[in-house]
Amino acid sequence: MKIRNALTAATVLTLATFGAAQAQDWPSGNVDYIIPFGPGGESDITARLQQPYFAEKFGQQLVVSYQPGGGGAVGWSQLNGMAADGSVIMGVNLPHIALQPQQGDVGYQTDDIAVVHMFHYTPDAILVSADSEFQTLEDLIAHAKENPRRVIFSGSGKGTANHLAQVALDKLAGIETTYVPFQGTGASVTALLGNQVTAQWGYTTVAAQQGEAVRMLAVAMEERHAAFPDVPTFRELGYDLVGGAYRGVAVPKDASEEVKQAVADAIAAINADPDFQKQMSDGGFALSNIAYGPDMDAFMADRVAAYTEAAKSAGVIE
Repeated sequence: MKIRNALTAATVLTLATFGAAQAQDWPSGNVDYIIPFGPGGESDITARLQQPYFAEKFGQQLVVSYQPGGGGAVGWSQLNGMAADGSVIMGVNLPHIALQPQQGDVGYQTDDIAVVHMFHYTPDAILVSADSEFQTLEDLIAHAKENPRRVIFSGSGKGTANHLAQVALDKLAGIETTYVPFQGTGASVTALLGNQVTAQWGYTTVAAQQGEAVRMLAVAMEERHAAFPDVPTFRELGYDLVGGAYRGVAVPKDASEEVKQAVADAIAAINADPDFQKQMSDGGFALSNIAYGPDMDAFMADRVAAYTEAAKSAGVIE
């Protein structure tokens, strides 16, 4: 028994030493960065922004590829079958990974996804066209109170961050509005600019891209966005609404603790770069620094609970 215990202890020590050495050497080569969507979306845009900083800081390349399907579910359902040595990482999105498994069999459960860093989010925002009669959020809410369900919002799909934000604000403001889901943010913007809807539940990135063609009435951030200092937060206006579409990086669940930490540290190092921060801000993104460990566990538990409650109110899940 003593010999067996000694061998076990030696084995554990060897594995721990190997894991630490493996993480210390990471990345030992190029890293495959899989985006579970098609090219051109915000997950792709931010991955492309990360690439040169990764190369500069770590001497290896982030090789971006795409595995679209099922709103990300195809990629996420296959993640845990991929190499767990840190040579593969994958983009992840909230509320997607929180709600998809509750809507049906998508090949994975939320707890199956080993998220190691949430590095940014696109804050929810209400936008109107530049020629809209509504100058402020208060104007729009007052109109909604007088005209139940006649204020029509476009948004990027059913059960998305936009949709859940609409449900939350309706409850907070005591209004009833109508939400029309479109196939993505681009189509939602087209509907807004074409005067097919009253306003859009979109993101700060829309304002960055559309410029003077739109007017942003409020942003779902704790503080005002640096690129839009004149736009108030919902909290400033009396509505406790903070959030958006969160994006991060995951690794296969069987990756060692050392590899998980090494990947998390690398993403955090990119986030800390002032040039990267400026690029993200200029694009309308907002950085977050939620890293692997207790902070991530608490964040995920909070977000899953909040999204689940809103999704039930929206009729997205039972």
